[in-house]
Amino acid sequence: MLLYLTDWLSQYDTAFNVFQYLTLRTILGVLTALLISLLVGPVMIRRLSFHQIGQTVRDDGPETHFSKAGTPTMGGALILVGIAVATLLWSDLGNRYVWIVLSVTLLFGVIGLVDDYKKLVLQDPRGLASRWKYFWQSVVGLGAASVLYFSAQSPVETQLLIPYLKNVALDIGPWYILLTYLVIVGSSNAVNLTDGLDGLAILPTVMVGGALGLFAYLTGHVDFAAYLKIPYIPGLGELIIFCGALVGAGLGFLWFNTYPAQVFMGDVGALALGAALGVVAVAVRQELVLFIMGGVFVMETISVVLQVASFKLTGRRIFMMAPLHHHFELKGWPEPRVIVRFWIITVILVLVGLASLKIR
Repeated sequence: MLLYLTDWLSQYDTAFNVFQYLTLRTILGVLTALLISLLVGPVMIRRLSFHQIGQTVRDDGPETHFSKAGTPTMGGALILVGIAVATLLWSDLGNRYVWIVLSVTLLFGVIGLVDDYKKLVLQDPRGLASRWKYFWQSVVGLGAASVLYFSAQSPVETQLLIPYLKNVALDIGPWYILLTYLVIVGSSNAVNLTDGLDGLAILPTVMVGGALGLFAYLTGHVDFAAYLKIPYIPGLGELIIFCGALVGAGLGFLWFNTYPAQVFMGDVGALALGAALGVVAVAVRQELVLFIMGGVFVMETISVVLQVASFKLTGRRIFMMAPLHHHFELKGWPEPRVIVRFWIITVILVLVGLASLKIR
């Protein structure tokens, strides 16, 4: 939005041309989203507390979580507001990638909002029925996948790139739609499963989102793409502003979500942020790299799948409790230890993912 204003003002003063630079607009996007989170956060927490919209705690969960009951939740709405405002202010609104990514993020946020509202406000412990939650996730995921596929302007936009291998890309044709759907919906639910401890999900989301923003910038820059021997996709660089907004809003939320948390993000935040990572990864053609960088989300999801499968098939549990972070809690790890060690693992995995830019 402001890009158009500064472009018009540049005819009167060339100093406004500086806002054409993606790097400057990304920095401003980060700061805008961060300030929104920091300024609106206390107000939102007070309002949620006033209306008694607080976290419910499972009776069979770790005893250390009982004290969390009543902590304000649905704070993920704060993140989405920061992302949306910063993206709309500093992005090129004529860019299709910006609208696709922002729409998917907000629509998944709506799904999470309905689920949270039913559970916390209407006091329905089931929330949004699983079949309906999955149905609407599928509608949005397939819709985004179809738009990306049919609006592709070059073959590389629908190819599957294999990281760490030079010039290896698979033409998967219409299977791209299925892959994109699985990445978006799978990533959304993986982040949601990880969101079980104070700050556990948000910082890995910020780190992975920031790394994907770098991929977007390099993929959308013809010279950098040629130097790194990665596909060049025109217009993709604008997604770094969205990713920057995600980083800023996420860090602002972490200010209140760090242990002991003053607010939880709820499904409205977790489902939306996971979907955001998935759709950005698809857009920058780095689905497999997302699998690497988001390794914490992957192992949390796998732990749940293995636990359920083992119990149904053998009647035995592999882990003391799933998702995986609860297993370590029940083994005696203090909550901050689990959180920080998962953060450290994410730092390592993000660096491994970024290494794919040069190791080929």
